[in-house]
Amino acid sequence: MRPPGEGPPAKRPKAMLPARPAVQPRGPPPAEQQRRSLPIFPVRGRLLGHIRGLDSAVVIGETGSGKTTQIPQYLYEAGIGRQGTIAVTQPRRVAAIALATRVSDEKKTELGGLVGYSVRFDDLTSDETRIKFLTDGMLLREAIGDPLLRRYSVVILDEAHERTIHTDVLFGVVKAAQKKRKQLGKLPLKVIVMSATMDVDLFSEYFNGAPVLYLEGRQYPIQVFYTRQPQSDYLQAALVTVFQIHQEAPSAQDILVFLTGQEEIEGMTKTCRDIAKHLPDGCPQMMVIPLYASLPYSQQHRIFRAAPKDCRKVILSTNIAETSITIPGIKYVVDTGMVKAKKYRPETGLEVLAVQWVSKAQAWQRTGRAGREDSGICYRLYTENDFEKLNQMTIPEIQRCNLSSVMLQLLALRIPNVLTFDFMSKPSPEAIQAAIEQLVLMGAVERKDNQLVLTPLGRKMAAFPLEPKFSKTILLSPKFHCTEEILTIVSLLSVDSVLYNPPARRDEVQSVRRKFISSEGDHLTLLSIYRAFRNVNGNKGWCRENFINSRNMMLVSDVRAQLRDICVKLSMPIESSRSDTGNIRRCLAHSLFMNAAELQPDGSYRTVDSHQAVAIHPSSVLFHCKPACVVYNGLLHTNKCYMRDLCVVDADWLYDAAPDYFRRKLQAAKN
Repeated sequence: MRPPGEGPPAKRPKAMLPARPAVQPRGPPPAEQQRRSLPIFPVRGRLLGHIRGLDSAVVIGETGSGKTTQIPQYLYEAGIGRQGTIAVTQPRRVAAIALATRVSDEKKTELGGLVGYSVRFDDLTSDETRIKFLTDGMLLREAIGDPLLRRYSVVILDEAHERTIHTDVLFGVVKAAQKKRKQLGKLPLKVIVMSATMDVDLFSEYFNGAPVLYLEGRQYPIQVFYTRQPQSDYLQAALVTVFQIHQEAPSAQDILVFLTGQEEIEGMTKTCRDIAKHLPDGCPQMMVIPLYASLPYSQQHRIFRAAPKDCRKVILSTNIAETSITIPGIKYVVDTGMVKAKKYRPETGLEVLAVQWVSKAQAWQRTGRAGREDSGICYRLYTENDFEKLNQMTIPEIQRCNLSSVMLQLLALRIPNVLTFDFMSKPSPEAIQAAIEQLVLMGAVERKDNQLVLTPLGRKMAAFPLEPKFSKTILLSPKFHCTEEILTIVSLLSVDSVLYNPPARRDEVQSVRRKFISSEGDHLTLLSIYRAFRNVNGNKGWCRENFINSRNMMLVSDVRAQLRDICVKLSMPIESSRSDTGNIRRCLAHSLFMNAAELQPDGSYRTVDSHQAVAIHPSSVLFHCKPACVVYNGLLHTNKCYMRDLCVVDADWLYDAAPDYFRRKLQAAKN
């Protein structure tokens, strides 16, 4: 039996590895003592015995079992995979960095030595690295240069149930590398798929009937409470729930609240802090800590620190805290039932980031956070009836995303036929076809003898760790003599927002930002901010005064330097357009022509491609303007479809960028 609060198991796994209490030897160092106290420790020998004789294995380890930090160490210590490097993939960069830091501490080595990490635009590894934590996207990029993944002897695909787009492609790439290495008589590649919850049979079957090993976790009973009525405002419901708990529960019991994104979290952080100041005497202090992917690592790390005496920790987090990070002290979980996720509609070409319901699997993951150290309580801010209507599992990202990046990567991997690639969950033929059409329009792909092949431009696009539209923007920039500026703009768009917008200081923010605003749009406003940042040598005081995230700005500089290095390797001329912004806008028009919208006679906007009704997002510098024609980076769907990150362009430039495309659009409109 599982304790209350755990979701129903998928099916009985094939090999059981029950945890028994570890006997604590006298006097080992604290890190070693902690390792020995984990539920996985008593089954170390049997687990290694199973894995040693297998090509592939699926390890289901409940939250808290120690699988992610310990299995790579066990393999290394037992000499399994010593001939190469042990790779451990994570869906998120914050988890890859945190786990590498933790394991290097346990091994008492400097990070970047025996244990290292590699995430986009940040690599801390060396020739000595034998245990390497990396995002699944980074391992995928390495496979482009080496499809057999020769450097690795073991690949551990962790948090596999999250089914990110990179993870799903990686499954196929790793499976193919394993098979090819066997055929060529090379060093075998061992594949271990790990997760807390997932469809066991699907994964086992995909990896040729791989045995399933099940680890018991350290999970305590959890009470789950639902609302009696559906909540019209989940943010208000979360706020009320937090303060009810805060006024009734002992201060040592901390609260974790699941919200959907940075803006929501920052807004609620301020509201909680303001309310907490005016609570009656005798109420504990409240330490409110935001947690989302773009926070500096030093700020993310605050969640692990204990609150002072008579003070409660309240953590407001995105779904980043569902699986990747274990937070001590959590007694209560408040689950809004909402998550921000991508949805792609191939028929209209719209990729929309929208707030939607979680799946049952996600809801149980969230609930499980309350039972890590003691019995816990989860408040679900939705009815039990609504819970029963949720999807069982999260729909894999590969089935709800624009696949142009994936198709470009698969072609760069020299996959013989991308249309028949061995996906675990195959995307729709419409989505695959739409992605290929986009790459053909961008000039990245052509059809030769009924085969899809990368053009020379497509091969260069695949060299950048960017979305195809941004790779194309950089590669077009020499034609418009503005590579320096385009590198800056693309770098600014490749990290989380460099702008800090506290809701309570909106007027002050608008006042200090006015000096940077360009009437030509958001891209040029960001460029202006970056130039000012460079002029003051990244002064942190200046960043505070102008509500700029200095950490993200420093990251922009790092990203820019790496993208510039790729340009140099591709022998691209790197020029600056200096004060000529027209060239920059022309370049953006030529690369983002599929993301264009025109002003209609009634004052609304429609996309040029699919005639979708869209509006300018309130955060845009163009919000109060009505330019005749714009290109945008993406669409955000809330109560309506908003364009984000806009640039004013001339309609003629769009036509020059892709005359055949627009001729077809005009013809279709007439018919």
